[in-house]
Amino acid sequence: MKRPLLPVALLLAAGIVLANFVEVSLLPLFAAAWLLSTLALAWPRMRTLLLVPAVFLAGWVNLTWRTAVLSPCDLRVLVGEQAALVTLRGVIGGTPSQRVTLRDEEEVWRTLVTLEVTELRVGQQPWQPARGTVQTRTKGLCLTNLFHGQPVEVSGVCESPPGPVAPGLFDYRTHLKRLGIHHQLRVSGESEWTALGRTNPPPWTERFRTWAQQTLSRGLPEVDEPLRLQWAMVLGWKTALTGEVSEPFMRSGTMHIFAISGLHIALIAGILLALFRLFNVPRSACGAVVIPLIWFYTAATEWQASAIRSTVMMTIIIAGWALRRPTDLGNSLAGAAFVILLWDPLQLFQASFQLSFGAVMSIALLLPVLEDARRRLVKTDPFLPPTLRSRWERFAYWSANHLTKALATSLAACLGTAPLIACYFHLFTPVSLFANLAVVPLSGLALMSGLGSVICGDWLPWAGELFNHSGWFFMLCMVKASEWATQLPAAYAYVAAPSWLTMGLYYLLLLAPPAGWFSGKLRWWTIGAIGLLAAAWFGSWLHTRAATRVTILPLRGGFGAWVDAPGRRGDWLIDCGGVAAVEMVTTPFLRAEGVNTLPRLALTHGDVLHVGGGTNLMRCFEIGQFCTGPLWFRSLPYRQVVAAWTNQPAPITKLQAGDRLGSWTVVHPQAQDRFPTADDNSLVLRGEWGGRRLLLCADLGPAGQRALWQRAADLRADIVVSGLPKDGEPLQDALLDRIRPRLIIVADAEVPAFEQAGLALKRRLGRRPTPVIFLRESRAVVLEFRGGHWKARGLEGEVERGE
Repeated sequence: MKRPLLPVALLLAAGIVLANFVEVSLLPLFAAAWLLSTLALAWPRMRTLLLVPAVFLAGWVNLTWRTAVLSPCDLRVLVGEQAALVTLRGVIGGTPSQRVTLRDEEEVWRTLVTLEVTELRVGQQPWQPARGTVQTRTKGLCLTNLFHGQPVEVSGVCESPPGPVAPGLFDYRTHLKRLGIHHQLRVSGESEWTALGRTNPPPWTERFRTWAQQTLSRGLPEVDEPLRLQWAMVLGWKTALTGEVSEPFMRSGTMHIFAISGLHIALIAGILLALFRLFNVPRSACGAVVIPLIWFYTAATEWQASAIRSTVMMTIIIAGWALRRPTDLGNSLAGAAFVILLWDPLQLFQASFQLSFGAVMSIALLLPVLEDARRRLVKTDPFLPPTLRSRWERFAYWSANHLTKALATSLAACLGTAPLIACYFHLFTPVSLFANLAVVPLSGLALMSGLGSVICGDWLPWAGELFNHSGWFFMLCMVKASEWATQLPAAYAYVAAPSWLTMGLYYLLLLAPPAGWFSGKLRWWTIGAIGLLAAAWFGSWLHTRAATRVTILPLRGGFGAWVDAPGRRGDWLIDCGGVAAVEMVTTPFLRAEGVNTLPRLALTHGDVLHVGGGTNLMRCFEIGQFCTGPLWFRSLPYRQVVAAWTNQPAPITKLQAGDRLGSWTVVHPQAQDRFPTADDNSLVLRGEWGGRRLLLCADLGPAGQRALWQRAADLRADIVVSGLPKDGEPLQDALLDRIRPRLIIVADAEVPAFEQAGLALKRRLGRRPTPVIFLRESRAVVLEFRGGHWKARGLEGEVERGE
């Protein structure tokens, strides 16, 4: 059987996927798996048939065993999901790592440590045994004297990791869950940490990294960006990969070079094998030496998951080569996946696992087909010997041959990973096909320079300095090449994450022909599957495009509304939030929605929490139309946004009561209004789709509300959304009586404190029969209007409906 390990790995993965969605008690699952395995061993004639469900159940059991609550001391039982002030004792699970982000052009450091908990104390209660892994987050650049295996005691706020505040944003809670971590501990500073017992010395991996960083910087004038990126690529030092630094690599599709992945391990193994074969070392001896060396490199880079996956895969390939066994990349890949998923089934749900195996599997399946096309493209006259060709002809053939080989490999990898990149990073990067042709060879040269410097070390420092200067130059070339690639026309675009139907149909169409599924008995099954998926995809597309969706975004004290109408011409962004909200919420959300240009931006009033990040937003997106109210605000951020727009060719659109723009009507204020409080001058908009209405009241204060209900003849709306004015309460009873909403959404926030909805407001709104949603609790709310019906959905899945 060709590729016998492939169906085994697929069965194991299928069991893991089912276990993720269907929860079953561990005992009956284990009993069924054990029974099937025993029958398979005892019944040779039925062994193949019985092993199929046995392997499937093995994946199901493995994930259930890793994720189920099996002990009363589990932190999920003792702490739950509510935040609690606790003191934990445990053992540090890895060397502390530092992360830096830029906030308002200032560096903000935090230190991350995983803690294997052994004891827990809640408040002043006695200590009790506890089990679980906690991700700790400590403010500042600290904990440099604590290392893996150190017993510690630490105090902080233990809570469930935060989920995304809006659809499409990074889900930190799910990310940690896939690592087997269900709680995080927020620690105020290094003073909350206490080492128990003797302080452990730095492990050899930490000493090696420190020495290697010093070695790689020898002879260079300063620690600059190319050198830090060299540390990141050679040693897996992730602190250098800030958002600003990594952005051009993300947009050019070359970010993969900084993961200790198959490219690194393959290059290192290739260099070592070539060196040994140069001295005629036998294959078996080469394998016996190279395999431990690549595992040493994996350990030296802190056992990163991507490095372990790549090393397992390379170990299988090198072992087969050393034993002179026929090798098949697809079969070796399946074997590596089987081993890794047995060791850690949660890896299946990690983006790095899917991208790594997706790229290699697509190369294994698609490259032979592309190679046939490439050979036909660059073939020469077979009856003309090379000696009769001119030197330039031979050079041109050699160049075209190597260039098309690299292009075919890059194309195969891009085709295999494009939907996954769109799903996880919301990017489509056609330029990556060509950018990798330059960046990957440069990364190989930079990696070889780094390894040469480390090998020379302290015994040949002058040669190490030459390697360091070479590596610095190659890394600088990589940075410039990536930045240049992103500036090309149509180099990249932000796209919405494809649905599972889209991804399934894409991969079936992509991989079925090279896998041979259109021949033999599988032909009609494959055609039928494609037909069913295509019909389901088309129905889903028709259903999606017929609706108008309005996402109410919590923006750290303000709120915004993203209106996604059928097509793009009717799309709006109403308020963008402050500087931090634009950087952390608005911009990532719009990119996750596939927005590259904003058709229309409206600012309702001058509050810094609503519009303070407008200039930042204008640097990220091209805006077609800029709308404001008829009144002027003294707010400095508001005036800066308006001044920034004056450089644009299109004038500012001033909206006042009675104006209509598409599906929206302006109901407040009038041009002659001059309320003394800025909130009362806020722009109030009403949207209508299929007879269903949405009223956005911004932060309208008491005087503005009074003017609104006295002037407007018809304020009825199915849904009303309001923020919190600086003075008074939002949505007074007289106004609500005129609106008669079926759903109320109040945009409050945890911080700042004055943006929290007070108890009196909650009680007053709670006395009404209308459901009330507070954004502080629900996070973003998606409103869907379709054919005279509306539906409100929060991120946790709660739903309110109206007809």
